[in-house]
Amino acid sequence: MQKIAFCSWSGGKDSCLSLYKALEKGINVEYLFTMFKEDGTRSRSHGLRPEIIKKYGELLNMKVIYGQATWNNYEDVFKRNMSYLESQGVEMGIFGNIDIEENRQWVIETCSHTKIEVYHPLWQEERRKIIEKFVDLGFKSLIISVNLNVIPQSYLGRVFDKNLIEEFIELGIDPCGEKGEFHTVVTEGPIFKDALKLKKKGIINVLNYCMLDYELEI
Repeated sequence: MQKIAFCSWSGGKDSCLSLYKALEKGINVEYLFTMFKEDGTRSRSHGLRPEIIKKYGELLNMKVIYGQATWNNYEDVFKRNMSYLESQGVEMGIFGNIDIEENRQWVIETCSHTKIEVYHPLWQEERRKIIEKFVDLGFKSLIISVNLNVIPQSYLGRVFDKNLIEEFIELGIDPCGEKGEFHTVVTEGPIFKDALKLKKKGIINVLNYCMLDYELEI
């Protein structure tokens, strides 16, 4: 009997490729799990509206589970949701970390009070190969957020393709953005039933980050 799994879902390229690879291995992924701000209006880091995350669930035919937290109680809320997912029969969690050990250890520790097995499909793969494979598979994504200390605001909304990968490399920017240099929103790909249609509402500034505000296009 296959293990029931969830995917830690941001709507970005790393979580999406991790989900793809898990499904390719035949893992039964039934849930998407996303952490939101304490008021539930935006997802953490990527700033996506709840209706966009819900739409991902429809496009992937998966149930959406979410937690709401400040940065101060983030870990406690995350742990409570791991316990809840375990109570629903979940035995595995899919995560998109690539090679930052501190991040991997945090996930392992925050799942350790459960019997949920932690799986990182991208772990220790070469960063450039990861992102080029993402593009080659036919996934389409946009730059939704940039760290202005590293990347100019003009990159917001850029299509994430091989030209952009080359451009980032030439500028000395990690094309995977593993340290939060930028974030993406995936709009199309081989695991989606249809494209995610988004409409730009404006631009939001939060500390040193600048992000696009999208809503679903009806």
